Amino acid sequence: MRKFDFEKLNKKQEKNGLPLFANPRNIAAGSIRQLDPKITASRKLDCFVFEILTDLGQKTHQEVHKILKDLGFKTDPETKLAKNLEEVEAFHQYQEKKRNMAPFWYDGIVVVVNDVNLEKQAGVVGKSPRWMRAYKFQAEQATTKIKDIILQVGRTGTITPVAILEPVMVMGSKVSRATLHNEDEIKRLDARIGDTVIVQKSGDVIPDIVKVIKELRTGKEKKFKMPNKCPVCGGEIKREKGGVAWRCLNKNCFAKNYQKLVYFASKKCFDIEHLGPKIIEQLIQSGLIKDGADIFSLTAGDLEPLERFAEKSANNLAESIKNSKKIILPCLITALSIPGVGEETAQDIAKFLKKQGVKTIDDLIKKGPEISKEEWQNIPNIGPVVAMSLFSWFKDKENILFLKKLKENGVKIEEEKIPQGKLPFLGLTFIFTGEMKNLTRQEAKEKVRLLGGNVSESISRKTNYLVVGENPGEKLAQAKKLKIKTISEQEFFDLLT
Repeated sequence: MRKFDFEKLNKKQEKNGLPLFANPRNIAAGSIRQLDPKITASRKLDCFVFEILTDLGQKTHQEVHKILKDLGFKTDPETKLAKNLEEVEAFHQYQEKKRNMAPFWYDGIVVVVNDVNLEKQAGVVGKSPRWMRAYKFQAEQATTKIKDIILQVGRTGTITPVAILEPVMVMGSKVSRATLHNEDEIKRLDARIGDTVIVQKSGDVIPDIVKVIKELRTGKEKKFKMPNKCPVCGGEIKREKGGVAWRCLNKNCFAKNYQKLVYFASKKCFDIEHLGPKIIEQLIQSGLIKDGADIFSLTAGDLEPLERFAEKSANNLAESIKNSKKIILPCLITALSIPGVGEETAQDIAKFLKKQGVKTIDDLIKKGPEISKEEWQNIPNIGPVVAMSLFSWFKDKENILFLKKLKENGVKIEEEKIPQGKLPFLGLTFIFTGEMKNLTRQEAKEKVRLLGGNVSESISRKTNYLVVGENPGEKLAQAKKLKIKTISEQEFFDLLT
């Protein structure tokens, strides 16, 4: 969508008293998914065509563009043939300088192998052609002020500080919040309410603060202090021993339970289609659900009386819930929201539990409380903190009652599909950091598992590869310190073939 059409559409939204769109990319994606083609047609979307699947005798990608243009298709007028990498770099720098003058927003260039025969030899891995690569511009930054620092409560009770900013445009989106991660990060940045800061946003990554401009301080800035109570429920909070996170200890905290339920229904866990955050909030407020197990007792008749629900939508959600009652053990472990246990750790736990004979929820109810702290800690990639977390969770009678309730409401553990054929990653452990360009993090992890490998969440000497994407986190420094092999996303793709 062109900038002009985007601005025109937003003026129309404002005139009709409707919320403004954030950026053209979001509108374009949403418009294509519209069920009503008239709405899609009204959005004035445009495109450049860049490939022909039919063999029309083209020998180079440059010829592909010429044929497309001769056939009447729109092609990018800015394309250029580069004879070497120096010319690619020069073109990248040129486009980065002029992107603000272009009629539409873009965040990088695409480098393509010109020889069609070489393209065929390079092939495609997953959804990613190996003969073309995105070369993004530097993450866009902007200067703004911290108006306030608030706290958000996550599903395991983790309390995360968030900076409320004076709204500023970054990458075509209005940014008014940025994560501060934890108390230690606030101290490292020395971030204060009233400070002028530099915020950064890359792709769909949550904006964060990269620097405080201390030279612009007036003396009126206020230091932030962590409270001693949960900002939502007023319950006791406590900092993890040896960690950086503060947690709400109140089991009945609304924010904590809401986030836990959203996670419970997500793709990583029960993957319940049509059950998003807004509907979950509505179900909690109407008293229909208090925990994840309650979801599986819902019927279409329970849902129909709710606001924005009709017979069809109620039936669709009820059917989705019914279809989600079968779950593999790693996803069930992930869904339990045990502190310190994410989807990768859940894979290791599931392997251990299967060796203990756990095949059903009844088995888990019986075996879980019998496992000692030492046994939990003997599982690969699990340290004393997570081992204690698992031990405490299964010793809690309320959690065992929750498992029984899941079983009573029809939830069953189903057999996981075992990878077949060659398993080149057997015995290897991978970790991912940064933003992947051509695959989601989830897709990359699934490919590792299908080839027999393991995926971990934390760096250790047992890690074989750290796959490094854009804007990598602290894991990169840890890997270098432990001399762990680091590979790029492209090198990861090469290993897949």
